[in-house]
Amino acid sequence: MRFLLDTEQRDFADALRGLLTAADTPRVVREWSRGEHAGGRALWGRIGEAGVFGLAVPEEYGGMGRRPVELAVALTELGRFAVPGPVAETVAAAVLLDDGEGLAKRFLPGIASGETVATVAFERHGYGFGLDGDAADVRLAATPEGLRLSPGAGAVRRSLDPARRLTPLFPVGDLISTEPPWAEALTWARLATAAQALGVGLALLDRTVAYVRQRTQFGVPVGSFQAVRHRLADVRIALEFARPLVFGAAVTMTPSDVAAAKLSACEAAYAGARAALQLHGAIGYTAEYDLSLWVTKARTLRGAWGTPEECRETVLGRR
Repeated sequence: MRFLLDTEQRDFADALRGLLTAADTPRVVREWSRGEHAGGRALWGRIGEAGVFGLAVPEEYGGMGRRPVELAVALTELGRFAVPGPVAETVAAAVLLDDGEGLAKRFLPGIASGETVATVAFERHGYGFGLDGDAADVRLAATPEGLRLSPGAGAVRRSLDPARRLTPLFPVGDLISTEPPWAEALTWARLATAAQALGVGLALLDRTVAYVRQRTQFGVPVGSFQAVRHRLADVRIALEFARPLVFGAAVTMTPSDVAAAKLSACEAAYAGARAALQLHGAIGYTAEYDLSLWVTKARTLRGAWGTPEECRETVLGRR
């Protein structure tokens, strides 16, 4: 499949790239990891003003109408720049809160504008872990009884990805929906995760190619070695195979297509992370080096909103 973006979609991606290039996202991520959310919330607001979150919100609530292809374009750029915060969770929340009545009017305009950050947790052992519950304005706890509005979050737990802070959400708030659209929300969250993973993988590849061109060994660039070229070629091929699956899934929005896209994009990004670590040498393993922000994100996105095994089961029609 060959998937080509139109001029408007390419211009949208270029505009977001310019916005995010100027934002110094590595600094914002490190502040976010320390619980300092001001810079991240300001960036979130600018992303909202650009219309990104409105792509998951109907027009009657201040959004752009649900436009999954454009959302995938946008979230690929957010992944490329390692934007912190519960991105896929806010997209899922926009779907869960679209009841056509009170919930939608109460919450969706803020999500569309970027003023409202939302997170979602599924109950396990009496509570569920949501991302960035300490920074979120809306915390949704998914329980067997339905969807609850959690009043707060517990203490932050350690996470591999500093841009995704784990917080327990206790399902003790108001029951706001007994039959929320779980399956639809999962599909949108998986698409959001796949698009971010694609962007992460592209960023890792670009950074690694630039590094091996300037790093020398035996008096020549490391990138001139055949083994290095083959390793990076494998990553590029994986990403190029993943790209049409992501945008094709955004067209169909069927659970199996989206699961296949998430599986392909996340595996490609993970392969990119492994190659980046090896080819950067020891410096790639240091948290102070910016590469680590993309490496850890590739690893956590791989299991977010469905492990590789769960996605394969969906593709095969077993889930």
